[in-house]
Order: sequence, then structure tokens, then C-alpha cells
Amino acid sequence: MLTPGLVQSRPFLAVLLALSLYACGGGGGGSGAAGEPAPPTAPPQEPAPPVQPLGEAEAVRFLSQATFGPSPASVAEVVDVGLENWFLAELDKPASLHLATVLEGFPDDGQFLDDNGMPLPGLIFLPSNSFWRTAIEADDQLRQRMAFALSQILVVSADSNVGRAPQTLAHYADILTAGAFGNYRDLLEAVTYSPAMAVYLTYLRNEKADPQTGRVPDENYARELLQLFTVGLVALNPDGTPLTDAQGQEAELYDNQDITELAKVFTGLSFAGTAFNAPLRFIPFESFHSPLDTFEAFHSSAAKNFLGTSIPAGTGAADSIDMALDAIFNHPNVGPFIGRQLIQRFVTSAPQPAYVERVAAAFDSGSYALPSGATVGSGQRGDLAATLAAVLFDARARDAAPRQEAGFGKLREPVLRFTHWARAFQVNSADAGNELALRNTSGAEALNQHPYLSPSVFNFYRPGYIAPGTHTGDAGLTAPELQITNATSLVGYPNFLTVYALGLSPKERQGLPAAFVADYSAEVALAADPQALVAHLDARLAHDTLRQATRDRIADLIARLDGSTEQGRDLRARVASVLVMTSPEYIVLR
Repeated sequence: MLTPGLVQSRPFLAVLLALSLYACGGGGGGSGAAGEPAPPTAPPQEPAPPVQPLGEAEAVRFLSQATFGPSPASVAEVVDVGLENWFLAELDKPASLHLATVLEGFPDDGQFLDDNGMPLPGLIFLPSNSFWRTAIEADDQLRQRMAFALSQILVVSADSNVGRAPQTLAHYADILTAGAFGNYRDLLEAVTYSPAMAVYLTYLRNEKADPQTGRVPDENYARELLQLFTVGLVALNPDGTPLTDAQGQEAELYDNQDITELAKVFTGLSFAGTAFNAPLRFIPFESFHSPLDTFEAFHSSAAKNFLGTSIPAGTGAADSIDMALDAIFNHPNVGPFIGRQLIQRFVTSAPQPAYVERVAAAFDSGSYALPSGATVGSGQRGDLAATLAAVLFDARARDAAPRQEAGFGKLREPVLRFTHWARAFQVNSADAGNELALRNTSGAEALNQHPYLSPSVFNFYRPGYIAPGTHTGDAGLTAPELQITNATSLVGYPNFLTVYALGLSPKERQGLPAAFVADYSAEVALAADPQALVAHLDARLAHDTLRQATRDRIADLIARLDGSTEQGRDLRARVASVLVMTSPEYIVLR
């Protein structure tokens, strides 16, 4: 049995003890709480009116969905102005971008590769450093959060040749950030012409077919553009459920011939400002972070027929791309296909079909009426601001009743848990340049997730993932984040968080100003009373969702730590924050 003295001298052991207690005694809300059951039919619902007056708990919950984590200042702001006014103000804020910051870290001559064609030391981490700083410190939180969600749909990963050109990755992140509240059609075009996507999905310098050599156009982008970025694999109803025939069979949208034909569209694209096949060392520096150019001599002039669309022979590269993107974007699948994934990223893992239908309707119309009657959106199909408003202000997102359903909610993504910690405890600086642990958090011993570093174009987890051998799996619920939840990551995350909570993160160089130093002063002031400390952390981190049994369990553990000294109370505060942020009620955002 663990004695109080042993726990006092071993804070990590206290965390592990708490985890074992959760595993043995339960924490409530862990089973079957990562998705939402989908009834066969559901009538359309109107968005719920906002709760008046707005309480702190609801503000914390809303910001947990809509940002990289509520901070004390952001909670106070939302309580003061209300959800709608906060949302509308966020839409008007200028974008915090990455490219300029990343370029500041480059040598003056712009050189970024050594004689062997490998990135110079330190440069490859610049986009990651910019992400952490922006996610945690930037004022345009809603935009940054939307850009991160889009990065998990329109995937580009540095775990590829893209990682050799940090400025190219930063340029791509800026495309998603600048386009976060724009039109999805425009975003698809910017993505298509981005060097990052062209390198990642191998259509950079993609050439027209040559019957004499047997060369055919690369099909990677054509395939993923359809399967992952726009329409999916099968025909969908407006509510996102598969469309079936009289025999109950799903209808596939296209076959490989469609992919082969669409691949012709994406030929003749290469770096701007140089020759189509210019050697890497001769490519102008600016070309690595500029939109691609079209080169007609390398573009397929043949007719292109796919998804019932025909592009006539002799159509130029830019016009072919425009016609193809227009046809794909206007397919009826796009609204429910993208809308459902955005619901998963912000609100719930297995959204009710009627919820998907309402969000898809906002995408299709380009307009959404907030509860007050104020309208969001341009009125043009594909408006992402309107779509996001529909996701966050729908009755399923805001009403109290759905939260009580066993199948409602989502696992908080590991990256969002860490940024939430940093924002909740107001770290002195989110400069990750000296933080070894933040350079790659994709290992299971860390967060098992890292921005722009997924193992494949399918992201770290698939939107349709159903976890086998789980309660959610038995219920047929999609629970994407469970795809990276395993025995190693279950321990890796609390260990990673504990290192930061205790101020023990490893540094590359000693003697530099410390970053990621958390402010626990408010918690230390309460730490003499474990129950008061836990109640405070429950409100700040989990919007008052901890069960009483969980509160008591954490308070009992904290009471075993010495609270008679300032140092002891400081340790109580830090360990308690980790225990709350590893509780099932916190991990599952409801």
C-alpha cells in the first residue's frame, strides 16, 4: 500500500496511482462517450436560443470546442459579451500567419539545404515552433482552431519530402489559416496550386501521357481530392448517410477510370519563376512558398471525362483545373462530407444525421442564422464561416440535453489538451524553440499526435474509425481519436503533461530564458483545501463535469501531499491539474 510519505516524495507516483484508481474504480463518462448514436431518421431542428445569463461553465465548454483552450481572459470575455458576439468578433480579426515568422529563422541568403540536399540544422522545426506559439498565444483563436481542423482534412505532412522545405509547409499552413473563414472552393484551388500539396501527393511536375514510353499521369492527387477532400467514396444523402438502392446497396461514386481521367487535369504544374524541370539548386527561393505555375507543354490536351463531367480536348491547364474543381465542388456530397468531419473536430465524434444535414445546408446555402437572428456567411455555396457557425451553434452543440446522452461527445485531441493546459495556466511564453519535447510529439510516449506530421494523408485517425473491442465500437459509433489511443499513449500523455506541469521539460540549450512556465498562483492559494482546489480546477478545465466520486478521489490523493508549506502547496496545485486533465470526464469533451 502507498503511504502518504511515499506519495509526498514521488509526485509522478501520485499521478500513476490516480490513473490506476480511474482504471479500477471508474471515473464516469468513459464508456461509450466518444460518439453519438445515429437514429434512422430525425426531423430538422432549429438552433437553440442561448442560455441567459451565460455562466462561466458554459463559456469554458464553448471555448473548449472553438479554440485551443479557454484561458482566464477568454472566459471572462465570453461571459461578458456572449457567445454570438465573441464568434462574430473572431470572424473579423486579422489572421496570425506563419510564413514570415518561419522565414525570419532562415539564413540571410535564403539557403536552407546543405550540400547533400538536406535541411540545415534547426530549420525543419520552425513551422512546428510557429504552430505552438500561434495556437497558444494568437488572438485569432477561432481562425487558428479552424485552420487546425482543416489541416486534418486537407492533409499535408512534414513526414515526407515536404519536411525538407520548412517555408513550403509554412506557406501551406497560411493557406489554411487565411482561408479558414472563406469559401471551400477557393480553398481547394489554393491547395491545388500549393507546392506543399504538389510535393506531398506527387503531382509536382506531373506530365501528360506519353504512349511511346508508357508514361501516364500521376493519380495520387486526383484520388485523394475525391476520396478525402471533397466527396468520399459513395453517394450520400443530405444527412451524410450512404444513399442505397432498393436492395440496400451503397452506390459507388466513381471507379479507377474516373481517377485516370481526372489525373490528366493535374498535369503541367511546377514551381513558379523557373523552368518546368529545373534542378532543385536553380529554383528561386521564393518559388518554394509561392503558388505553382502551369506549363502548357506538359499539360494533357486530351479530353477529360470523370464524374459525369467532360472537359473538351485542347482546354488549357488553368481552365482544366477550374472546370474540374467547379464540378467536384458542386457535387451534392461535399456539404455533408465536409460538414460531418467539421462536427467531429469541434463537437461530437458520431454526429446525428439531422445535425449533419443542418450543417450541410449551411454549407450549401452559404448562410446561417444565429439564435439572435444575425446572419453569418456570404450566401455563396461553400462558405466556411457559415458552416462553422452551424457546427457550433446548432442545438446539438449548445443544448444541455444531448450532453446527457451516452453516445454524445468526443475525445479531446492530445494536441488540444496540451495547448489547453498552456492557455489555462497562462504560460509565460509559448516559444518552443528550446523545447526538445515539442519538436515531435507524434510518438505514443508523448501526445501521439503532432500538427502537420501525420503518418499518411489519412491523418492520425480516420473520420470513419470505429474502435474494435470497445463500448463505442459495439454501438457502431465512429470515434476517430480512439485510433491513436493505446496502452502506450494512455501512459505517455500523463507523463508528458506531468513533465510540463512540474516545469521539468528538457531543453536543447541551458542558460536561455525559460518558456512554458505555468502560473499556478491561483491554484496554490487554494491548495490548503484539496476539495476547494479540485472544484476550482474542475470549473477551469472541465466546465464542472467531474463526478463527485472523481473529485473525492483526486482530493484524497492531493491531501497526501504536504500542504503545510508553500512548496508543498505548489506541488499539490501542479499534480492536481494533471489529475483533472487525465480524468475520463475531462478527456471526453461533452
